[in-house]
Amino acid sequence: MVTVSPSATWVYALRLPHDPRAARVARMTVRSVLTSHGRPELLDAVELLTSELVTNTYQHTNGSASLRLTSLADGRLRVGVWDSHPHVPAPFGRSPHDRAPLAPAHADGGAD
Repeated sequence: MVTVSPSATWVYALRLPHDPRAARVARMTVRSVLTSHGRPELLDAVELLTSELVTNTYQHTNGSASLRLTSLADGRLRVGVWDSHPHVPAPFGRSPHDRAPLAPAHADGGAD
């Protein structure tokens, strides 16, 4: 009998529509993937990160987004979120006038 062991590296990708429920779907996907791969210690941090990134794509663009979870050979996890907006934000090294304004202290998250 031959046994097959799962690869230490894996990739999951999810296409998300421009919908206010997309962040919840992304969180549920992250929870399912990490639980099935035995990485529960990462759940809270990765769910929060994913939720913030997907929420930003919904708030600041009008199109779909993509989520990709990649397990690297050295045990790290890469979380990527892409949106369909054609403008790339200015890097942090640029003048503050080229960047989006910071969120006010009373904001729940992101820029108003």
